[in-house]
Amino acid sequence: MEKFLTKKLNILIISLLCMALWGSAFPVVKIGYELFEIETADIFGKIYFAGLRFFIASIMVFMFHRILFRKRLIIKTYHIKPIIILGLLQTSLQYFFFYIGVANTSGIKSAILQSGSTFFVVIMAHFLYKEDRLDFKKTISLLLGFAGVIIINLGNNFDLSFKITGEGFLLMSSLLSALATIYVKNMPRDMSPFLSSGGQMFTGSLLLLLIGKIGLKGNSLNFNFASVSLLLYAAFISAAAFTLWYMILRYNSPGRVSIYRLFIPIFGSIFSVLLIEGEYFTINLALGLLAVVLGIGILNMDYPKKAAK
Repeated sequence: MEKFLTKKLNILIISLLCMALWGSAFPVVKIGYELFEIETADIFGKIYFAGLRFFIASIMVFMFHRILFRKRLIIKTYHIKPIIILGLLQTSLQYFFFYIGVANTSGIKSAILQSGSTFFVVIMAHFLYKEDRLDFKKTISLLLGFAGVIIINLGNNFDLSFKITGEGFLLMSSLLSALATIYVKNMPRDMSPFLSSGGQMFTGSLLLLLIGKIGLKGNSLNFNFASVSLLLYAAFISAAAFTLWYMILRYNSPGRVSIYRLFIPIFGSIFSVLLIEGEYFTINLALGLLAVVLGIGILNMDYPKKAAK
């Protein structure tokens, strides 16, 4: 498994698959709000929806493992604490700050600030891991990817205003996401990625469900065949993406593979065009995609070694 997950091509394919799944979540969740009749200002409804999504996703992960390996996940006493910590970082706190922040921030700034988690990871990894130093290729790749995110969102009423509950909360969400990414690398080596991904979503979802339920106005969510079906698909996205991503993080440096996360807003824009009425392909989307692809190409470029004299 380690040999398979450390090959450049496999890292590229699996990472892009994860980013495509997470990117598709943007329009899927947006459609979910419409089907469940969650109003734009109903933050507690959104948090409760997220809690349901991750709770179901955790059950799916455990089921996937049982079906694939035909055995139960082994959880040891010393696994419990890191699972709870990861659940708080990756699911509870990150998505709490994320939903409130997005509700109080413009579209372009949301996209830019969300991509900030990539920068946080690369900078943290530079100081934490000797084999993960920030070099020329990584810097150029990062700058091109960030430029791509900005290009896609140009013209979406960008301004320099700053609110704690808007831009501040999105920065906090990005920082928590980065901390979670670094923390995954330091999880017990004998812990299955299925356990770490499923466990963190299970524990993290409980707090989201509690907070959402407290602020939920009656039985305001509209449960029907269409909304429940979409909720199950949204849960599948999280189950598959987090499990695959944790497998990649387990065997590779966080600073290197996290740059692929800059593809999330790219895929998000592409899937929005495909799934949401009124969204269209633009020259900005094409140029942004090109910038990110160039950045990833440079990151994976192997320079010819100089011949020994």
